[in-house]
Amino acid sequence: MTAAELRVLLEAVGTKALTPEEAHTRLLGVLRDLPYEDLGFARIDHHRPIRQGFPEVILGLGKTAEQIAAIASRIVDRGDPLLVTRADEAVWSHVQSRIPAADYNPVARTITLKRGMTSGKGTIAIASAGTSDLPVAEEAAVTADFMGNEVDRLYDVGVAGIHRLLRERDRLCTARVIIVVAGMEGALPSVVAGMVDVPVIAVPTSVGYGASFGGIAALLGMLNSCANGVSVVNIDNGYGAGCIASMINHL
Repeated sequence: MTAAELRVLLEAVGTKALTPEEAHTRLLGVLRDLPYEDLGFARIDHHRPIRQGFPEVILGLGKTAEQIAAIASRIVDRGDPLLVTRADEAVWSHVQSRIPAADYNPVARTITLKRGMTSGKGTIAIASAGTSDLPVAEEAAVTADFMGNEVDRLYDVGVAGIHRLLRERDRLCTARVIIVVAGMEGALPSVVAGMVDVPVIAVPTSVGYGASFGGIAALLGMLNSCANGVSVVNIDNGYGAGCIASMINHL
């Protein structure tokens, strides 16, 4: 779409020849055809914020530190916020040399540069069963915070000492959506969902002994939850849970 064509479209909205919704649909159609940025080893989707409300996120697994730093630089150069997940110290060193303003969370293994995200409507509570679940819980927390949400962390409140959870009932009940992270048998989301009237996003972790099968036991337990309002993401997928919770909180 040329500048002249864009002006015609805007004028049509101004004169009510087109509704804002119709103009939005036309713009999305045009944006689908606009080029991405091809770095040779990656094709950066710079128009994802327009379609989804947040930019392309870089998964640190399987990429070299130099590749991640190069993608991150191009995202930031376009004026977008930056989130890199599953980033180790070597990746952080490369990214920091190019983007000094970025932040690193060593527990979540995330690199972030926050810019201009729309604020969510309420609080996202994140409850983890044990300290061993913190890397996944923090990945969810960083993701939700990055996307413009107020985050309330309730860590180490698993069912093995359920009085710790019950003392935090008021905090759970004031949240708009709750992420519950647990390994072992994965019982915590069912308990939390039985206490509240908001969506609960369950995240199974790979924490546990042999019969936990790397998180499969927790995953199956959560999928078979007897409580209402529980949805489940993949094993160790704190990022996915943070995304879904943010979408709910922005509705």
